[in-house]
Amino acid sequence: MRMVDIIAKKRDGGELSKEEIEFFITGYTNGDIPDYQASSLAMAIYFQDMNDDERANLTMVMVESGDQIDLSAIDGIKVDKHSTGGVGDTTTLVLAPLVAALDIPVAKMSGRGLGHTGGTIDKLEAVDGFHVEISEEEFTRLVNEHKIAVIGQSGNLTPADKKLYALRDVTGTVNSIPLIASSIMSKKIAAGADAIVLDVKTGAGAFMKTDEDAERLARAMVKIGNNVGRRTMAIISDMSQPLGFAIGNALEVQEAIETLRGEGPEDLTELVMTLGSQMVVLGGKAEDLDDARRKLQEVIDNGAALEKFREFLENQGGDGSVVDDVTKLPQAAYTIEVPAKSSGVVSRMVADEIGIASMLLGAGRATKEDTIDLAVGLMLRKKVGDTVEEGESLVTIYANREDVEDVKQKIYDNIEISAQADKPALIHTIITE
Repeated sequence: MRMVDIIAKKRDGGELSKEEIEFFITGYTNGDIPDYQASSLAMAIYFQDMNDDERANLTMVMVESGDQIDLSAIDGIKVDKHSTGGVGDTTTLVLAPLVAALDIPVAKMSGRGLGHTGGTIDKLEAVDGFHVEISEEEFTRLVNEHKIAVIGQSGNLTPADKKLYALRDVTGTVNSIPLIASSIMSKKIAAGADAIVLDVKTGAGAFMKTDEDAERLARAMVKIGNNVGRRTMAIISDMSQPLGFAIGNALEVQEAIETLRGEGPEDLTELVMTLGSQMVVLGGKAEDLDDARRKLQEVIDNGAALEKFREFLENQGGDGSVVDDVTKLPQAAYTIEVPAKSSGVVSRMVADEIGIASMLLGAGRATKEDTIDLAVGLMLRKKVGDTVEEGESLVTIYANREDVEDVKQKIYDNIEISAQADKPALIHTIITE
């Protein structure tokens, strides 16, 4: 078998066999196939696409290129959730204890984040003492006994994907549906989930800017998951503006606590209930999505979800009393209001640029080496469709520096006020098969 023949076959629109995909992935991962041939095949895939069988085979070959997490010692159906990212995306912090409160095991493997704010682990580390440095045995015990635990990502999970993604990043082949879908799904499958719920974002703050592209990606991932034996569902949700009000690590933990108490932002609450309902159905604890939503609402109303969050924090060394007193989270030295310059209705809020404003304060990382300031960030006071009076606060800046004119300007440049505007729909599409 020769790599040049595989490239030519895909260039001409042919279907690659599992053996040909295996030859490519194995050879590229171990260094036998050079970058120039791998990038040539990636470009051929970009233009010629892949069918369902090719996508499933590519995903599983990447899964098999490194470690796979064995969750078989954990009782029940292990349901995982993946979001394609965004600004103020606090869903995991709320979903994990909420679903675990219904006795569905949430064995979560998370990472640290590059971009606007930290990843799930960074956010959780805003709670004093919380840590993810636990053994696999302890991880398994915690999930079996308490239905929830979070551990850091394995360093050798899907090495083929890491190497291929780095190549795609510099060869103009990132925006390829089969390559994106197999990249995401290989990591989820290697992490050991039985079932997967996907939150695919669309809009200015999302990787996929249009509904059409987001739906193509979501359907591709759902098909891959189901084709390789993982029950998979997806929703397409709006990221034209930040989700919820909080953007920043400690601020997002506070917002998660409020949401588990039943007092969270309307959009974050709705997204959590929509995703959570799918997780509960896949976890075998509800007849249908309506039944699942009722059960989720019950554990919010009776306080079980919030208590599960406290228990989860304490099991991993964290100070569970933050659930009762959020002032125990890291606090910024300065709070500065950003007043509206005119009256009207908020008509546009560019999500990714607002996220960058938070990163300028130190809430996120531009490089892996950057240190996150867990206390800083932004709290939105208005969202698209809300009325605002001149002088009324649009955003509160939480900072550890007094001069934040650069952040203010970034906010003013990316929030528009008009005579009228409608609130954007949060849930665009639900994909169940």
